[in-house]
Amino acid sequence: MKTLDLFSLDGKIALVSGGAGIVGRHLVRGLSEAGATVIVASRNAGAGSEQCDFSSESSIVALRQRILDRHGRIDVLFNNAVARAGGDLMDTSADEWESAMALNSTGLFLSCRLFSEPMIERKSGSIVNVASIYGMVGPDFNIYEGTPIHNSVSYAFAKGGMINLTRYLASFLAPHNVRVNTLSPGGVESGQPERFIENYSKRCPMRRLANGEDLKGAAVFLASDASAYVTGQNLAVDGGWTAI
Repeated sequence: MKTLDLFSLDGKIALVSGGAGIVGRHLVRGLSEAGATVIVASRNAGAGSEQCDFSSESSIVALRQRILDRHGRIDVLFNNAVARAGGDLMDTSADEWESAMALNSTGLFLSCRLFSEPMIERKSGSIVNVASIYGMVGPDFNIYEGTPIHNSVSYAFAKGGMINLTRYLASFLAPHNVRVNTLSPGGVESGQPERFIENYSKRCPMRRLANGEDLKGAAVFLASDASAYVTGQNLAVDGGWTAI
């Protein structure tokens, strides 16, 4: 197979949870441009997307059945849906923590288990869990000074757990030819206040936030045969943030 063909997703069926969000929309565009048929799913579905509450087992099962009835298979899964309930350590209640974990922890587990089942049957599949630099390192709270942006304590817990769950899943599913990897973006451009952009850029070795083009290539690599022998890995797309 020629090198460029390895990155092709022609004929592949890909599901992206939270596909209309800041990161999700770039993932969807990249997979689509590589040839995949992309299904966008979220709790509040809009035009052209599927409704699914990823904290509910019955809702995930129903979505899986709709996809299988329509397409016959699921080749690629991006677990990108995330809940950001609560604030920092002192501004998060137990109820807010539990609310976030219903999606970020239990929902992630359910999605991986339920969507891997048809992949196991076909002996083929790629699961990509979308984590964050804040699943790898602690936050630099200085970059939030003078801005309304905060860093959620539940987010750090969930994304760190996601990265190690990926390793477990990769080991468990490898005999079935199902690969599992993590994509960990750094800060992504989304209309943040200028003060935050300045603070972040000074801290980042590449002196900028990520943009959509930065995420698309990494997403296609992990979804496609270009990474056919890559599993259990965490690919940081962060401009060098976690290198220092």
